[in-house]
Amino acid sequence: MKKCSPWTFLPITYSLVTAAGLWLVYFIAVEDEKIVPLSSEYKRSGQKSPPYISMAGNAPPASCVFSQVMNMAAFVGSIIGVLRYLQLKPRMRLPLMNIGGLVALSLACLGMTLVGNFQLTNDEELHNVGTSMTFGLGTLFCWLQSVITVKVNLRNEGRRTGIPRFLLSGAVTACMLLYFILMAQGLHMHAARTQWALVMFFLTFLASFSVEFRHYHFEIVCIDDQDPPLSLSETFSEVSEYQSDQL
Repeated sequence: MKKCSPWTFLPITYSLVTAAGLWLVYFIAVEDEKIVPLSSEYKRSGQKSPPYISMAGNAPPASCVFSQVMNMAAFVGSIIGVLRYLQLKPRMRLPLMNIGGLVALSLACLGMTLVGNFQLTNDEELHNVGTSMTFGLGTLFCWLQSVITVKVNLRNEGRRTGIPRFLLSGAVTACMLLYFILMAQGLHMHAARTQWALVMFFLTFLASFSVEFRHYHFEIVCIDDQDPPLSLSETFSEVSEYQSDQL
């Protein structure tokens, strides 16, 4: 049986850690009585806010954790986007769709940093811009990658991987539309639950890149004008040998 590349664990770990971080923010906010639990009913007369993700991370100490989670999610998410772009680059004759996917996810990750660092009560306008970027461009990224998956058909797994991605893209889109509809109608508890479902579907979509990453190895190469290319693994080997000689 062929060994899987260690890169296969990056998307899965990313999604699990990000989801765990967001739920940690939720439980901290519930414990501090900043929001009502998702399982309860929301009353406008109460002091607690509906359990939107932004409201959960709106006030300290939850806001501190929320900022850190969103910043790390944006950073690692952009790395996954670059790796996915490099993986597809030699296999696409028309690179526009691949570039579009990279740009969409990069801007969505930028939106995550705006959501995490500009809390709703501090700068509502900028926070909402970040939310729109994250949800809107994140959804676009899902659809682009679903089409690319079937079109490129890496290792003849395009259809088997593409169909679940189309379903996840549809779920993300449906949740996003339903979220805004419920928000407009003032049904905040249902809107909050829909928002949490949307984020979980999106993280599941990103985790699915482990399917393709398990076949590939990504290396950082340092190139000198005079010396031949030196890979990162060779660099570590030379450093360890040098340290051994010094001992």
